[in-house]
Amino acid sequence: MAVLLYLVVLPLLSFPICSGASPWPTMTTGSHIRGEDHDKVSLISPDGTFSCGFHELGTNALTFSIWYTTSSTNRTVVWTANPYSAESGYSPVNKYGSRISLNHDGNLVLTDTNGTTVWQSKTSAGKHTTATLLNSGNLVINDSSNNIVWQSFHSPTDTLLPGQNLTKDTRLVSGYHHLYFDNDNVLRMLYDGPEITSIYWPSPDYNAEKNGRNRFNSTRIAVLDDMGNFVSSDGFKIEASDSGPGIKRRITIDYDGNFRMYSLNASTGKWNITGQAVIQMCYVHGLCGKNGLCDYSNGLTCRCPPDYEMVDPTNWNKGCRPMFSIDKNRTPEDFTFIKQPHADYYGFDLSSNQSISFEACWNICFNTSTCLSFTYKGGDGWCYTKDLLYNGQVYIYFPGDNYMKVPKSSNSLIPYVSKQEGLNCEPPGSEIMLGSASMYGTKKDSINWTYFYVFAAILGALELFVIVTGWYLFFKKHNIPKSMEDGYKMITNQFRRFTYRELREATGKFKEELGRGGAGIVYRGVLEDKKIVAVKKLTDVRQGEEEFWAEVTLIGRINHINLVRMWGFCSEGKNRLLVYEYVENESLDKYLFGERSTESLLGWSQRFRIALGTARGLAYLHHECLEWVVHCDVKPENILLTRDFDAKIADFGLAKLAKRDSTSFNFTHMRGTMGYMAPEWALNLPINAKVDVYSYGVVLLEIVTGIRVSSGIMLKERQIDFQEFVQEAKHILSNGNVSDIVDDRLHGHFDTEQATAMVKIAFSCVEERSKRPTMDEIVKVLMSCDDEDDYHPAYSY
Repeated sequence: MAVLLYLVVLPLLSFPICSGASPWPTMTTGSHIRGEDHDKVSLISPDGTFSCGFHELGTNALTFSIWYTTSSTNRTVVWTANPYSAESGYSPVNKYGSRISLNHDGNLVLTDTNGTTVWQSKTSAGKHTTATLLNSGNLVINDSSNNIVWQSFHSPTDTLLPGQNLTKDTRLVSGYHHLYFDNDNVLRMLYDGPEITSIYWPSPDYNAEKNGRNRFNSTRIAVLDDMGNFVSSDGFKIEASDSGPGIKRRITIDYDGNFRMYSLNASTGKWNITGQAVIQMCYVHGLCGKNGLCDYSNGLTCRCPPDYEMVDPTNWNKGCRPMFSIDKNRTPEDFTFIKQPHADYYGFDLSSNQSISFEACWNICFNTSTCLSFTYKGGDGWCYTKDLLYNGQVYIYFPGDNYMKVPKSSNSLIPYVSKQEGLNCEPPGSEIMLGSASMYGTKKDSINWTYFYVFAAILGALELFVIVTGWYLFFKKHNIPKSMEDGYKMITNQFRRFTYRELREATGKFKEELGRGGAGIVYRGVLEDKKIVAVKKLTDVRQGEEEFWAEVTLIGRINHINLVRMWGFCSEGKNRLLVYEYVENESLDKYLFGERSTESLLGWSQRFRIALGTARGLAYLHHECLEWVVHCDVKPENILLTRDFDAKIADFGLAKLAKRDSTSFNFTHMRGTMGYMAPEWALNLPINAKVDVYSYGVVLLEIVTGIRVSSGIMLKERQIDFQEFVQEAKHILSNGNVSDIVDDRLHGHFDTEQATAMVKIAFSCVEERSKRPTMDEIVKVLMSCDDEDDYHPAYSY
C-alpha cells in the first residue's frame, strides 16, 4: 500500500533530486528504506533544502542522517542517528541488509544486517504515524492527530540549525568536545577525554561575570536566528560577518573543539566561516592530546616535546608518549631538562610557588620523582611543576618557558639547558660549550669541522623531509575534514602582521577617512577576503620594532563584546598601523551632538544600553583582562556603536599597559581630551584607573543630557563650566526633578529609576579620586536597574 501511495503521489510533486535519489514526501507506518537503496531513495524537505536518508561513510558503511541538499561539496551532514563516538568511533550499519523502518507501533528504527537495533526514536504512536522532513531541517514524527511525538531538533549531534534551540537538556558533541549549558546557566565548552575532563571556554581563569556572562537566568537557551545572530541567554552572542536574511547557515562544533558559524555561498555552493567562539585555537583543551604541544610559532601545528613521539600518527587526539621510562632504578641525577621557549602546560599543577629563583624551581622538579616538567615565569618568579602534561601551548608572547625532564642519555637534537640559566653570566671572553667534548666522541681541540658541516647538511635535509612528510600525513593521508582546515586558515588570519603595501591597497591609498584623533587617522579598508576593517595610521609612535610587536600582540589577546576587536597590525620602517574590526554606526558623539542626532535620535533604552556596555568594557580592562589596562581617553568619540547600537570602546590599545599589581603609571606627558581629563593629570599626581572613572562620569552625563557638558554650556542665558553644571544638576536632582536634567528631545520618554541612578553615578565619578567608585561597582549598580524589556526605538525625523 505504501509503495502504491508513493507511485501515485510522486508524479504530482516536484522536488529537486540529489545524486539520483528519488524524493519521498513522507514515511508512513509500515514503510522502510533499505541501505542498498541509499543512492536512490531519501526524504526531501518540501523546498528541497534538506535531505534525509542513508549517508555513505565509506565502502559498505552507512549512517542515517540529514544533510543540506544544496551544498556542492561533499554532503554537509547536520544530524545523524548513529553519530560518531570518541570512544568507539562511528557506529555505521552495513550497506547490505540494513534498513530504516517506521514500524506499525509508530517507532522509527534503524537496524543492521543481522537485525540488531542500532538506533530508535522510542515512540509508540501506533497506526497512521508519519515521519516528515521539514523545511527547517527538522525530522519530525507525528501521531494520527498530527501531534509531534519526536523531532531531531530535540536530539542534536554536532550541529545547530536556524530556529533550533540549544537548551539545558541538549548539547552539541564532536569527539571529546561538548557545547552545553552548565549548572550555573552559562554556555560552556568542555573537553571530556579518556583521562581528564576540563572546561576551556569561556576562560576558566575567570568567573562568569568576568567573562561577560550572566549566571542569573533560568532559561538556558541559545538559538541561531535567520539574520545570522547566535544568541545565548547568558549574554554570549556571535554575529555573522555576512549577517542578513536569506542565507543558509549552521552552527557546528568541529572535531578540533571549536564551534563555528558557517554560511552557504549560494553561487559556489561552498560553506564559509562567518564567526567562531575560540579565536586562539591552542586554548582548546585536548587539541594535541596528552603531552602534545599546540604551537603558534610558525602557524598552528601540533608537535611532541623532545624525546616524545606520537601515540598514533593518524590522530593527534591520542597525544604523545615518552621514548624513555622513569622507573625506581633511576635516580634524579640520571635526568636533566630541555627548554621549550614560551611553552606551558595549562592546569594540573603538581605545585606552584611564587617569588623563587629559577635554580630553586629546577631543584623542586629535579628532586620530585613524579615531576615531568616545570614552567618558570621570570619577573614574579612563578614556578609551576607538572605531573600531568595536558593542554600544551606555545605562544611567542607567553612570559615564561617550560623545561621537560629527560634522561641525560637523551638522543634529542636540542642541547640540554644549564642549571644556572638565568642566574648568572659568564665573564667576557669565556668559552661556553653545551655539553662536554666527550658527548661528540672527540676532544674539544680536535673537532673535524668538515664532518660537522656534512652532518648539519644531512640534518637539514632530514628535517625538511620530516616536515613535508608530516604535512602530507596530517592533511592528506589522514583526511582531516575540510571544515577543520578552513578553521585553521581562519585562525592564522585572526591576528596577524600585515605589510604596509597590503593596507595601502586595502584602503585605496588611504582614501576613505572614518575619523581622526590625537593618535592618528582611521581609514576604511577592505581586505583580500572581503572583510571590512578600520585601519588606524598612528602618529608619534616612539616604540621600536620589538616593543611595538610585543604590545600589539598582547592587545590582540584582549577580547570582550564591548571592546573593538583588533585583527592585526603593520610595523615597517616608521609606519605603525593597527587593523580593527569595522563598526557600522560610527561613534556616539555623532548621535548625541552631531549630524545624526537630528536624523535618528537615540532612545532612552539605547542610551542606557550604551552606558552599561561602556561600563562593562572599562570594567573588563580594569579588572578582568590579562593585563591591567587604563584607557586614558574615554569620550563619546571613542565609543563606537554597532548595527544594534551596542557600545564598543575603541583606542584602548593605545593606553599604557601595566602589571596587575601596579598601583599607578608613570607617564611622560598628559593623555586624554580636555573636558574629560581627571584633575590628577593637571596636579601631576600618580595616574591609576580612576582617571577612566572620571571620564566615564562626564560621558554618562552627556548621554543623559544629550549636551556636550564637558566643554561648558549655556544655562539661564549665562555660560557655565563643567563644575558649575554639576553643582546645578545636583541641586536639581535633590529636588526630585531628574526630568529637568534628561535630554528634552526625548519628550519625557525615559525610565526615571535608570536616569536617577545614572546621574548619581556620574556625580560620584567626578568626585575627588578617593571617593570615586570602581567600574565593577558601577556595572553592578546599572545592572540592578536594568530592564531589557523596556525598549524604545530611536526617534526618526
